[in-house]
Amino acid sequence: MKRAYNFSAGPAVLPVPVLEQVQKELISYKGSGMSVMELSHRSALFEEIISEAESLIRDLMKIPNNYKVLFLQGGASLQFSAVPMNLALGKKASFVNTGSWSKKAISEAKKLSNVEVEVIASSEDKNFSYIPEIPTVSKDSAYLHITTNNTIEGTTIWHLPETGNVPLVADMSSNILASVYDTQKFGLIYAGAQKNIGPAGLTLVIVREDLIGEADGLPSMLDYQVQANNDSLYNTPPTFAIYVAKLVFEWIRDLGGVEAIEAINRKKAGILYDYLDTSDFFRSPVDPLSRSLTNIPFVTGNSELDTAFVKEAEAKGFVNLKGHRSVGGMRASLYNAFPVEGVEALVTFMDEFARTYKGGEIHV
Repeated sequence: MKRAYNFSAGPAVLPVPVLEQVQKELISYKGSGMSVMELSHRSALFEEIISEAESLIRDLMKIPNNYKVLFLQGGASLQFSAVPMNLALGKKASFVNTGSWSKKAISEAKKLSNVEVEVIASSEDKNFSYIPEIPTVSKDSAYLHITTNNTIEGTTIWHLPETGNVPLVADMSSNILASVYDTQKFGLIYAGAQKNIGPAGLTLVIVREDLIGEADGLPSMLDYQVQANNDSLYNTPPTFAIYVAKLVFEWIRDLGGVEAIEAINRKKAGILYDYLDTSDFFRSPVDPLSRSLTNIPFVTGNSELDTAFVKEAEAKGFVNLKGHRSVGGMRASLYNAFPVEGVEALVTFMDEFARTYKGGEIHV
């Protein structure tokens, strides 16, 4: 069966070799007579899976030994609360507001009565179409929170702010393992898995050891120290998602690591951006200096044309191109597993659509 070109922002496309390995092992993992979904999280087979997954992500992201790697649940959205609860109770948390997910992180932190929230930079004045200049963060801040890639708006923070002794915290959900970042520049990184890592249901947290264990009386499921002490096995973790993540980590390793993946992502994004920059029909609404490699919004400037484009694209096998409801237009999410030929095919279709509809009648 021919696979669709899936431009979904998440849950997103997975590597075909990974899906084939999952299919091969689905009924009986390593001759156990059980699927990974049926394995006890206390079994030797699963402990091997989670241990290998941690070792692989440590190698891929060059994570130092003084950082804990946690495999959690609740999505990045739960981390909007967990981060300030663990790092900023009775303190100030600083934020850079670059889009919808930043706003949600800020909103959740504000719900905590004993956390002071400070927004030190924002690009909301231009509908989050650029990355703002980030000023020096207050020395008394518990951390500075950024969103490295804005899935909805299509912007990326390429140059990390210098924060001195203030820990830098990043929601890296949509470009983790897609671009190279120096882990040691962060105090904490968190990411939902459903874009570049694996199936929905798994959340990755990478946190420096000295930042955990300072908050008392936290709910156990939200306490990084409890999770670290139990090697992410305090309760039943998302076992199948961790298994698939391990296979994805192996796939990235075999391709040459994050550096090689970023080169491929730059090629894919370049094909689409080059077309958008020369088209007199489609355009990118994002500041060129802030453009994302993984999430690329584009518009025609006519909502009826946008609707027609999405409808005709889906009929051709280009699915999930509709832009987020808060932005409109279209969005192509080009995560690690999305093939280069899919971008080339999309550009060909876009050009055909432009020639058909330029100055012509719209059929919706």
